[in-house]
Amino acid sequence: MTRFTIAGSEGRDPESLHSIQTIQPHGALISVRERDLEILQASTNARRMLGLDDALPGHRLGWLGEDLVQRLRPHLDAPLNPVALALRCRLGAGATEFDVLVHRPGSGLLVLELEPAGPSLQLSGRVEEALQRIIAAPSVRALGEEVVATLKRLTGYDRVMLYRLDEAGHGEVFAEAREPALPAYLGQCYPEACVPRMARQPGRRPRVRLLVDVDSVPVPLQPIRPLDEPLDLSLCTLRSVSPLHIQILKMMDVRATLVVSLVVGGRLWGLIACHHRTPRFVHYEIRALCELLAETVATRIAALESFIQEQAELAVRRLERGMIEAISCSGDWRSALVTDGDALLASLEASGAALFCDGELQTLGRVPEQGGLLRIRAWLDRQPRAAVIATSSLMREDPRFAALKETASGVLAVPLSSGCGEYLVWFRPERVRTLILGASPLLCADGAELNRAPALAGEQREVRGRAVPWNSGQTAIARLLGESVTDVLQQFRSVRLLIAQAQLAEAQARVRISDQPMLITDPEGRLVLATRSLERLFGAGRLESLDALPGLVSDPATVRAALAALRDDYQPWHAELEVCGADGCKTPVLLRADPVFSAPGRVLGFMFLFTDLTGIKAAEDARQRLHAGIAARQHRSSAPLCGGDGERYRELFAAIIGNARLAAEEVADGVDLERVPAVFEGFEHSVSHTTTLLERLLWYAAQRQDGEGRDEGDGAARH
Repeated sequence: MTRFTIAGSEGRDPESLHSIQTIQPHGALISVRERDLEILQASTNARRMLGLDDALPGHRLGWLGEDLVQRLRPHLDAPLNPVALALRCRLGAGATEFDVLVHRPGSGLLVLELEPAGPSLQLSGRVEEALQRIIAAPSVRALGEEVVATLKRLTGYDRVMLYRLDEAGHGEVFAEAREPALPAYLGQCYPEACVPRMARQPGRRPRVRLLVDVDSVPVPLQPIRPLDEPLDLSLCTLRSVSPLHIQILKMMDVRATLVVSLVVGGRLWGLIACHHRTPRFVHYEIRALCELLAETVATRIAALESFIQEQAELAVRRLERGMIEAISCSGDWRSALVTDGDALLASLEASGAALFCDGELQTLGRVPEQGGLLRIRAWLDRQPRAAVIATSSLMREDPRFAALKETASGVLAVPLSSGCGEYLVWFRPERVRTLILGASPLLCADGAELNRAPALAGEQREVRGRAVPWNSGQTAIARLLGESVTDVLQQFRSVRLLIAQAQLAEAQARVRISDQPMLITDPEGRLVLATRSLERLFGAGRLESLDALPGLVSDPATVRAALAALRDDYQPWHAELEVCGADGCKTPVLLRADPVFSAPGRVLGFMFLFTDLTGIKAAEDARQRLHAGIAARQHRSSAPLCGGDGERYRELFAAIIGNARLAAEEVADGVDLERVPAVFEGFEHSVSHTTTLLERLLWYAAQRQDGEGRDEGDGAARH
């Protein structure tokens, strides 16, 4: 697969955040030893901002104001990362109000970021309305347009973009809200190398990054004595941005930025980038609301993408039923694929498809000519065996395929047997794209360097011979379609095996190497054929006839009764069982047992298909854990009211919990089972993250109201 690189960057890792030991000058930073709250390090502007004569390092934190210590002490034993603790305190000689964000980077240290206190934020109905519109968005596209419009209204930036990353890491401006005088970035594409590696690792960076003024001079940190290692500023909002990113922003006529990460299923799905033409400071409460909205958006994205896959899965199941019916009606299951060809193509957004099976070739839609198709089959035969073989640029895999780019730049194939030559293949044509190198709107999202000369920023490169990449959901659907076709193919071959003894040797060889555990018996229950995968499931030599099956499962009595109904009354049997392996381990399976008839009332034998349910059970367990976690968090939530704001926060909490429950119900657990537990884990983490953030905001609002009440009382006393 093609990987875009920045010239000269190979072999280097210049993106270490630990190398950045300066902050932006709109705030100050202090590090303290947690056990005794001694100040070990401070930014050089801290003394001026606090109106103090002495240097801060060497003093105890209480020297800045006992209000801070009293508010901080109850939280010293609580986890602070990745959601910072927010305090509003009066500090310094003038008892000035600051917003203080507290992190615990490790090594027994606390990091305190001091920012000018912002105005009181009155939660209005429009925030709740924005949440409801996000939750009600019918598609990812509509969701993107809604979130950029909402954040533009909330933050006031000139331009807000949603930047979406594909499976290969390349990015595109997916949605945009901007002032009319600004040029449009919507639809612009950027290679993977234009997004810093650190930005693609959401666990190692704050979800919200703020740059107030590109012309500001970074402020260094001043320790009382040299520290053993640089202070970890990776989660600090004040952390400086690299000079290269500053230069690129100036070339783009941008003075201030705000970037919010969208993390879906533990992976960076995209970023929301806000740009402004003049310096702009956004205080803590607004940034926290942006983060809260982004978490809600990420949860909704996961649910919508899963719903799309679920609809594709339903189309696959319809195709499977059609193929089985075609076997009964005409003996040719392939006709169902052609009859419902639109579904076969639409489910993977493909322009053409081809079926190589039993030495025959069938095509649908726009495909290469026959010679080209045969060369593609030969190329597939040379690839390592995998459930799915995918490329978005066939000509980059082998330049000899350049002539096929108009119909087959992208190829997605699933093998239909363990041998060579049998595949279901989908095709996509070339999509010519202009990539913009270096000047990605997201380059300033982190303090990471890129080894690229600033003069090349904005360079454009036309990319040919490349199709729209296949995403993970589409490869999962392809695998599912391949499994369905393989199942039908094996059933068809099994019927031929029982009907046409002359073809026994060939069909037997194909069935035996199938990855689908399968058993075929004669009418008396004697073994006719068992696949190798069945022997791996039960153990070699343990299932030599139907009479041995009850002794190899957890519920032998039920199995005996079902076998009797199958053999005596030809009653099909579908059930979930636990297979007891030779090593004593139990494997959950779905058993489908059917009689095979050559004529009404005349049975040739019985066919048993076993499907391993381990993945499905794991997905269901993950779903149950998510629901239990949500219920426990909802039960534990007992935040006090804070005037009108308290009730509003409680309504937002209910909306967030409702969104997570809705998303959990909409996730399809049959498309990509290995991914489902991670998706639910992501939901659970998002709920934990957002509710913790909401609780921080609640507690913050209580502090603010308490401070405002004291100010009013002091004013009354003075009068």
